[in-house]
Amino acid sequence: MTTTEDFAALVSSRICHDLISPIGAIGNGVELLEMTGQGNGPELALISDSAESASARVRFFRIAFGSAKEGQAIGIDEISAILSARGKDGRFRYTWVEDGTIDRPDAKLIFLTILCVEHALPRGGKIQVARTQRGWLVKSAGGKAQLDDVLWTALQQGKEPLPLDSGRIQFAALAMMLGTSGRRLVVEHADGHLTLSL
Repeated sequence: MTTTEDFAALVSSRICHDLISPIGAIGNGVELLEMTGQGNGPELALISDSAESASARVRFFRIAFGSAKEGQAIGIDEISAILSARGKDGRFRYTWVEDGTIDRPDAKLIFLTILCVEHALPRGGKIQVARTQRGWLVKSAGGKAQLDDVLWTALQQGKEPLPLDSGRIQFAALAMMLGTSGRRLVVEHADGHLTLSL
């Protein structure tokens, strides 16, 4: 039987899969116009930037909210490309200290954690990810973290934060995944910086 959590992840994967193709086609169309000399105006530059931003978001969300089965792997090069594209607007900068590949469930766990950290950085900042002997470390830098006590307390307790809305769904998704994987989140918040161990 497919659980509700698995069903939601499969729906997310399907939506992201179906959206990435037309978004890519828009970018390709702009490139073709540029090759013929018709793509030099600010209007097409805006379309190109928007398509690139949308593609980065969809690829990020596909990992964060999509299906992630044990035994599936994702390359760090792909992760770095997604984070680099996502950070082009300048609001966030990402550093991932790792080589090779990682399990897709770990990538999903970390991407959800990144979304939670972003929520705590309303003015943006730097987010660093590194592997430790026990698991993973996600840290904020360059921006003052502001924590919503209700959200973060529930997350550390492995509970779904209530009330829930679409802007905070990553907290519920991360809580569910922590419970499924048997991992525990440790949150340290000092001097405006946020350090998450999982």
